[in-house]
Amino acid sequence: MGKILKIIFFLISVLLFVYILPKSPEFPKELPNSVQSFEPADVEDPFRRGYYTNLTREEIIAYYIQEFNKSRSLYTLRLNYPPEEAQTIIRDQTKSTFLEELVHPLRESLYINGFESEGTIYEFKINEVIWQQKVIVRYVPSSIFIRIVVSMLTLVSIYILVREYKNV
Repeated sequence: MGKILKIIFFLISVLLFVYILPKSPEFPKELPNSVQSFEPADVEDPFRRGYYTNLTREEIIAYYIQEFNKSRSLYTLRLNYPPEEAQTIIRDQTKSTFLEELVHPLRESLYINGFESEGTIYEFKINEVIWQQKVIVRYVPSSIFIRIVVSMLTLVSIYILVREYKNV
C-alpha cells in the first residue's frame, strides 16, 4: 500500500509542477467595441486599465474568460465580490456596481470592476458618444519563484501529514 501512495504522490507532484511552471499570460487585449480610458487613475499602473463600453456584464465577463484562458486551457474560478470591495481591490475612490475575479488557482488573477451609469447621476460621454458603463480591469500576475515555493511547501506538508496519519 505504501508504494501506491508514493506513486500517487509523485504523479500529483508532477501534475502540480506542470500546471504552475508555465509563465503567466499577458494582460488581456482591449475590450471590443469600447474606448480605453486615459484618466490618471486608469493609467498609473501597467496592470490596470479602464474602458468605456456598452457591453453587458455577462458579455464582458465572457470576453475576459476567453482572453484569460487563451494561452492555455486552464481551470478558471469565477468569484463575485460586493461592489464596496472595489475601493480596496481596484483603487481608492473607485465606483462600482459589480466586481468579479477570474482566478487560475495558485497562479494569477484578473479583477473586473464595472460601474453602470444607468440610474445614477453619472454620464460617460467620450468623443460625443454616451457609454453605458466604465470597466476597470486589474491583472495580478504571480511570480514563478513564489509559485514554486508555495507548491513545495504544500507538497512537503502533505507528505508529513500522510506519514503522521499512517503512524496514528
